[in-house]
Amino acid sequence: MDNRRGPRLFGALLLIAILLIIGIFVSKLDTNALMGIKPYTKGMLETQLKEDMVTGAQIEQKLNSRGGSVIVTLKDGQEKVLYVTDTAEIEEWLRGYGLDPQVSEVPGENWFISLLPTLIMAVVCVFFFVIMLNMMSSVAGGGNNNKLMDFGKSRAKMIRDNKKKLSDVAGLEEEKEDLSEIVDFLKNPGKYAKMGARIPKGILLEGPPGTGKTLLAKAIAGEAGVPFYSISGSDFVEMFVGVGASRVRDLFEEANANKPCIVFIDEIDAVARRRGTGMGGGHDEREQTLNQMLVEMDGFSENSGIIVLAATNRVDILDPAILRPGRFDRKIMVGRPDVKGRKAILEVHSKNKNLGSDVNLEEIARTTAGYTGADLENLLNESAIIATKRDGAYINSEDIKKAIIKTGIGTEKKSRIVSEKEKRITAYHETGHAILFHVLPDMDPVYTISIIPTGVSAAGYTMPLPENDEMFNTKGKMKHRIMVSLGGRIAEALILEDITTGASSDIQNATEIARSMVVRYGMSEKLGMINYETDSDEVFIGRDLAHTKAYSDKTAAEIDDEVRRIIDECYKEAEKILKEHENVLHAVSKLLMEKERITREEFEKTFNNVMNPGVAW
Repeated sequence: MDNRRGPRLFGALLLIAILLIIGIFVSKLDTNALMGIKPYTKGMLETQLKEDMVTGAQIEQKLNSRGGSVIVTLKDGQEKVLYVTDTAEIEEWLRGYGLDPQVSEVPGENWFISLLPTLIMAVVCVFFFVIMLNMMSSVAGGGNNNKLMDFGKSRAKMIRDNKKKLSDVAGLEEEKEDLSEIVDFLKNPGKYAKMGARIPKGILLEGPPGTGKTLLAKAIAGEAGVPFYSISGSDFVEMFVGVGASRVRDLFEEANANKPCIVFIDEIDAVARRRGTGMGGGHDEREQTLNQMLVEMDGFSENSGIIVLAATNRVDILDPAILRPGRFDRKIMVGRPDVKGRKAILEVHSKNKNLGSDVNLEEIARTTAGYTGADLENLLNESAIIATKRDGAYINSEDIKKAIIKTGIGTEKKSRIVSEKEKRITAYHETGHAILFHVLPDMDPVYTISIIPTGVSAAGYTMPLPENDEMFNTKGKMKHRIMVSLGGRIAEALILEDITTGASSDIQNATEIARSMVVRYGMSEKLGMINYETDSDEVFIGRDLAHTKAYSDKTAAEIDDEVRRIIDECYKEAEKILKEHENVLHAVSKLLMEKERITREEFEKTFNNVMNPGVAW
């Protein structure tokens, strides 16, 4: 049964009643007055009688009524109509002026016929109102929470039979340990109350996209066996003022009726950004929604049985009021998995896939440093798709390698026609990158080099693959990254004696690294360990508009000089290395021209044969 049929019927009947009242009011209006036409009055008739301008009068009295109308005939032939409420009184009054009016009876006005146009208008309006309501419901998805009258209702989805368990979550052992006490509290709340402990009202899961924050929240609810409410932060805010606050109230009212339970708000930064940014003012819809959320979370009684889990990858832009103890008491960092975690995640996602004997999950885990759980799942899925397209019975290591290239670089455009000249330019450009990757000690080894286009402007690529997990960068490694970025342009200038636009993204990357070294990390001896980074880039994500520049124009010029100095030094060092390996440039470029794509083994074999001729590799 549709629980909202009653409110919809009441709304339709109310609309009909309003339209009927409006119709009756309109029918009683003097249309001549609305059109600016002066009505014929008793005073005007009296003036004409005195001036002897009236030649006759006829009274039409309505049946079963004292009222009627008087049709007055003037000397010039015009006829005027005067509406009266008492025909007997007007007859006696006319006889006083010497007229002998004729009296006749006419049928009275049928009230139903007079209201018929209004009724037709009401029926048509209701018909179109119902059609519009059904169209909006179907466009919105037809769900109960998407009806026109349900703007203020919560969009949260409640899951009662949640099958997810903590054992389904891999690579997040410390995070699961931090949350295990939540499960224990939901199962045994009396134990904590006896000790006088208060369970956290809210837990904020922070981390990059794809690290498993949502999966972790579902697993906690499934492990505890309690209802799980899931909603995105953007589902609260609509174009209508007050809707978001109403949805927050409705969500917590529903959660309170089904406690103990877990409320999970994904991407909470969409609704809980810092207030007072000067964008929208204090009456901004988003701020009203946030204010209501603050009130609801603060209104929990201790150990009420409602736990709010929220996820975000931008905790730095959240409003401080929502981060204080009593609202979100605990923050758990859900980071990218290490090599052990990646192997565990790969084992989970490979359970339903046919893997060949040459697939080594531990090796894949070592070569996918920086991948999140979502990245690893997508990698195995793409591998399965590639294996299916070649009609394979299982996924082999070559399928995994192709999937790594596809997910890391993009699909190769083998059908694109490239001239021999452009192939040669691309070959030397990519070889310049590859040699520096191989020679510089802080860089990762080359995984694949290709001169097959992969996008609109990418003529080729050199793909390194990290073998170790690293928590931070060093000054030397950042300089080496700049040198690698400049390697393609340097190779073009050395061999081709000309330069192309193909290094534009490399130059941009090198500039960003050098500037970060100076303004963010304090790696400039001249400017010292001072952070010159400004908030100007974060104006539109919740920062104060007033903070745009924290240093003088002189300091800005010094920053530019330091960035130029770092890039120039890196260019000279990289140029020196490539000059020393010019023969390798020619040999690898020639191999690339022949094969279009070479592997790490082929590159290293060619490199060693050129640098150490006569040695068997």
